[in-house]
Amino acid sequence: MSNLWNLDHIQPAGTDVLAGNTVPAMFWNAVAERGSRVWMRQKHMGIWKSWTWDQTADAVREIAGGLMALGLAPGECASILSNTTIEWVLCDLAVLTCGGVSNGIYPTDAASQVQYLCEDSATRVLFVENDEQLDKALEVRDQLPLLRKIVVIDMEGLRGLDDADVMGLDALRELGRDYLQQHPGELERRSAACQPGDLAILVYTSGTTGKPKGAMHTHGAITYTLRGYNTLIARDEHDEAMCFLPLCHIAERMGGEYFSLYTGNKLNFVENPDTVPENVREIAPTVFTAVPRVWEKFYSGVMISLKESTRLQQLAYAWAIGVGTRIADRVLAGEAVSTGLKLRFYLARWLVLDNVRKLIGIHKARFLVTGAAPISPELVKWYLALGVPMLEVWGMTETCGAATGVPASRMKPGSIGPAAQFNEVRIAEGTGEILVRGPNVFKGYLNQPDKTAETIDADGWLHTGDVGTMDADGYFRITDRMKDIIITAGGKNVTPSELENELKFSPYVTDAVVIGDKRPYLTAIVMIDQENVEKFAQDNDVPFSNYASLTRTSEVQALIQAELDRVNAKFARVEQIKKFFLLETQLTAEDEELTPTMKLKRKLVENKYAPQIDAMYR
Repeated sequence: MSNLWNLDHIQPAGTDVLAGNTVPAMFWNAVAERGSRVWMRQKHMGIWKSWTWDQTADAVREIAGGLMALGLAPGECASILSNTTIEWVLCDLAVLTCGGVSNGIYPTDAASQVQYLCEDSATRVLFVENDEQLDKALEVRDQLPLLRKIVVIDMEGLRGLDDADVMGLDALRELGRDYLQQHPGELERRSAACQPGDLAILVYTSGTTGKPKGAMHTHGAITYTLRGYNTLIARDEHDEAMCFLPLCHIAERMGGEYFSLYTGNKLNFVENPDTVPENVREIAPTVFTAVPRVWEKFYSGVMISLKESTRLQQLAYAWAIGVGTRIADRVLAGEAVSTGLKLRFYLARWLVLDNVRKLIGIHKARFLVTGAAPISPELVKWYLALGVPMLEVWGMTETCGAATGVPASRMKPGSIGPAAQFNEVRIAEGTGEILVRGPNVFKGYLNQPDKTAETIDADGWLHTGDVGTMDADGYFRITDRMKDIIITAGGKNVTPSELENELKFSPYVTDAVVIGDKRPYLTAIVMIDQENVEKFAQDNDVPFSNYASLTRTSEVQALIQAELDRVNAKFARVEQIKKFFLLETQLTAEDEELTPTMKLKRKLVENKYAPQIDAMYR
């Protein structure tokens, strides 16, 4: 297995590569060690710009000085309302360096949500990306008496702005340079004064069951977890990684920004969320972490390209992926791979599979990491058949990111792996709930002691809300959320996520919600993949005028029914989906039905589309 996929390079390092028990201490130690080496790269107007550790340090120092000049005191909060950019990282590290608390806000949040998050966190300084985000802040600033200043990162189109409450990032850096000259040594004192037990960051939950809750993470918990990550999936300074998920989400904050800070791997920022497929081919990351939706999208792109290829190309792919699948089956079963099969695989790679990997942009990847949501085991197996191991990790905001992980040496698709070395994980008796305990577990929810007490019990166990099982090897599997298990009118217990994951494996389905609690049979709400379904319609001369009319066509209905039939064939009759309806609105992260991480909110969808659901049971 290691000879085929170089899995010896994925094995955990287990060594401490950077000193520091607070984020600022870790950052300044990294600057001292790595100085003139490149840390981050960002593409702007078609040109990649590199940031060395020294350049990053200069910017962080000046922004931090500016924050102190604005009166940001240790323990006070500054929030960042921006897409994922290098400036996000600069502002975040500056806030932490001067002893502040850093909070991220999704750029898709509405003005009312910005107001709530700034109120709840007692935000004193708000960084906004551009004029669009500034408009949201200005709309609600009268309701935020604690807010002292709004700092705009990109002032394009705002040069003539005259507002005492607003300044540009460049102006803040200039203010910081002057302040640091007048107060020599203060920033160093502030940074050194940070303690492991001090609150460092707030990460707000996605709010699927009510208003978002601010999870509090300390410096000590973050640095402890980062060291743990390097025993889970090791990186080093030679690795290239991508940064494109929202930095206000725990996955990119820990696994992207902070883990890169710790290990020294280069961090490449995409131009915008829409250019991820193009940028990944340019960057060719050696390690690549993404959510299942991204992996599904890449797979869909390959399947669509395959349909447009020649018959000879299709036959070549079928043979090559067949060889890869046979090897993947043996690897997953822990069986030896014969020399003959290895030789056929090398030929399959040379003829076909390497081109597929280049089409996606994973041709240099040592491994892929998936997390934040369940993924189809068949999809994991498909990437393994290409010759790239996909390792599933599981965690949540409250566990400071990953708490379990599948080791490369013993993969089990559909499993989230054993507990990471840095925390304990167990299954609660009676309920089957997954519990986590360790120094990585969050401090609690800001301003919500009752919710904190409900979530962390007296023995320190975090109640995750996920239901799961553990096998004889200590590998965990998530069967569902405690609140999502369906019990049909016939008394059958159904795990909707299994059906939903199988549906999302289709290139024509982006997301799905299975319905059936206290109902006679299962139904589904389906959100189509607009790009792939439109391509299908165009290729088959299906007339449509807009997104809604596309979902209503008989051909598209039949297309989704065929995908449903494929999924139903894998399940017992009582677990099969009998009817479905397609959402007729093209949803984005700004719509209430979706979380900022682009997952359908089950309860909200069930309530909002109750008439359509009831119609499926008439």
